[in-house]
Amino acid sequence: MVLVAAATSAILGGVLEQQLNDNVQSAARRSSVVIAQAGVAGLTAEEILTQQPQPPGYFLAVQTVPAAPTAAVMTAEGVVELGEDEIDKISESLRDQDDQLVVTVEDRGTYRVEPVQVGGTFALVGLSRDDVAATIGRMLTTIGLLTAGGLLLLAVATAWTIRRGLAPLRAVADTAARVSTQRLDQGEVTIAERVPTREADPRTEVGRVGEALNTLLDHVDESLTARQRNEERMRAFVADASHELRTPLSSIRGYSELSLKALSRGQGAATIETTEASLERIQAQSLRMTSLVEDLLLLARLDEGQELVYGTVDLTRLVIDAVGDARPTGPDHEWVLEVGDEPVLVAGDTGRLHQVAANLLANARTHTPTGTTVTVGVARDDGAAVLRVHDNGPGIDPSIKDELFERFSRADRSRARQTGGTGLGLSIARAIVDAHGGSIRVDSVPGDTTFEVRLPARPADPALSPGLSSR
Repeated sequence: MVLVAAATSAILGGVLEQQLNDNVQSAARRSSVVIAQAGVAGLTAEEILTQQPQPPGYFLAVQTVPAAPTAAVMTAEGVVELGEDEIDKISESLRDQDDQLVVTVEDRGTYRVEPVQVGGTFALVGLSRDDVAATIGRMLTTIGLLTAGGLLLLAVATAWTIRRGLAPLRAVADTAARVSTQRLDQGEVTIAERVPTREADPRTEVGRVGEALNTLLDHVDESLTARQRNEERMRAFVADASHELRTPLSSIRGYSELSLKALSRGQGAATIETTEASLERIQAQSLRMTSLVEDLLLLARLDEGQELVYGTVDLTRLVIDAVGDARPTGPDHEWVLEVGDEPVLVAGDTGRLHQVAANLLANARTHTPTGTTVTVGVARDDGAAVLRVHDNGPGIDPSIKDELFERFSRADRSRARQTGGTGLGLSIARAIVDAHGGSIRVDSVPGDTTFEVRLPARPADPALSPGLSSR
């Protein structure tokens, strides 16, 4: 805007100056006859302007050799004759000018003059430049005010636009500031703060920042919820594990004290019998603690990718053996096998896969009432080996179905028979299946519960399968 103002002023000033030059030249041509007559008559510049009045702002200087030069200007009040000192100053200023002569009259302004010579008379005819200067001054003042006003309006509009454009970013900053003041390191935490929907428009760059922050806060909130849930499960597990370990430890302590007291009384047959019984109970409780510790150790090693020794596993034979082991421990259940004539082979760890089947059967036996029918089947399905354990028991409580395979989760709330174990059986089964590259899931409604394990299957002919890695 400043450049436009300067350019406009320069162009308009040039136009006005050119117009003034044209007017001066025209005035000089019109005055040539008057000047010639004045030279013959010997009139001064004042006398010429008195006899031939001109508009205000007219300048005339006349010299007829050998007479001295005279000069006068036309003002609104009339003709003003210039003195010798002013004429000398004008003559002195003209010596340094070549084109478009300009003279300055003290207290009268500047004049654009044009030389005229008629015979022996020399004259300078000019017009005042005050109107041009005043016009240019008004124009510069007007352009300056308009430029300043325009810049002010532009600044206000720009500030408003920027503030409006950055409003979503301020909303993001405010949301982040509020979230930063929350305690997230302990206890149950919920992040309810979100960037308002109107400030999280994905069609704009700043709106995408708000949307990304909302997504991040959603993930953090979910993570904190999961952390809290895991902490609660860990506390429950520690309580359960402490209870499981406290009972055998109390038994071991009690039986050891009983044995020591019996031995202190003598070495009779009753003492030996009491000591043997106590040692048997101590051994049983030690085995119980060992089983719990081994389960925990197994989960830790599976997390590290250890504990698996791969080989060719006949899943059909494995299931038959697992059901055979389950029948004596669950004689009040009905056990049904559904397997084909052809073996279903997989690449895996026989011992661990047997543990998966045993855990699923133990889960069905423990959490279903007497008389429940448990059906175990093995089949091929779309290149995968599928192991299904189905029962017609009361089903799984929907509130814990999604967390059934998580560690330290207890299902004793969902199936009414016994209180269940430490919550490691199904989590161990899932860890083993995951380590084999398979999947495990459960579908349950009252009277119809099915656990399904899917493992990558091998061809019936081992020679057709790729080599197996082992650890």
